[in-house]
Amino acid sequence: MNKDTQAYNNAQSKEEKEICNLLAETINASLPKAENKIWHAHPVWFLDGNPIVGYSKLKNCIRLLFWSGQSFDEPGLQNEGSFKAAEVRYTSANEIKAKDLKRWLKKAKDIQWDYKNIVKRRGVLERLK
Repeated sequence: MNKDTQAYNNAQSKEEKEICNLLAETINASLPKAENKIWHAHPVWFLDGNPIVGYSKLKNCIRLLFWSGQSFDEPGLQNEGSFKAAEVRYTSANEIKAKDLKRWLKKAKDIQWDYKNIVKRRGVLERLK
């Protein structure tokens, strides 16, 4: 695991750390070619410079965010923001369903919107895959 991601995880409460470690391990195993780094203060995974998935500590949960998640057509994900992102929130590692998470991660690799160039395109997203 990326040392900065591990440091982020270690800074969480016991339960949140368990959630973060499980998410990071599953993401790393499912997206072995993705680059992982701390971006905007939380762990994010990128494919070819495009943000794919990340998680962050909110007031009372850990939020897992898929940048292109609204295009996954998955009932377990909630729309987030005005672009194509979708999220799921966890308060316990027991809430993470491995089968769902792995399916979402496969879709994250296969369905991508071009966030990498959103500023250059003045807020317009184009589908990559």
